[in-house]
Amino acid sequence: MFHSDQSVQYSAKLFQEALQTHNIVQSMSRRENCWDNAVQERFFRNLKTEYLNDLTFINHPSVVAAVERYIGLYNYKRLNSAIDYLTPVQKQQELQKVV
Repeated sequence: MFHSDQSVQYSAKLFQEALQTHNIVQSMSRRENCWDNAVQERFFRNLKTEYLNDLTFINHPSVVAAVERYIGLYNYKRLNSAIDYLTPVQKQQELQKVV
């Protein structure tokens, strides 16, 4: 799934065809509603401000590796105040116990 706002580049026919070619489902936020994607927007803000802004990269694979490291940190080690100071994985496990 590819989620975005309704910017012209994401609604362009060429972009939508590229997604279809790769069997990627497109999802868009409602027009002028920043809350549709608030969690993802916050994640990307944290990724940039907590991690990427202080790094320099020599090539694309090094960027991919850095982002993957941060995702691991974010999901398994970084405590999140919005979910009672748990990691996302801990919160998910907690919710699964309830079901």
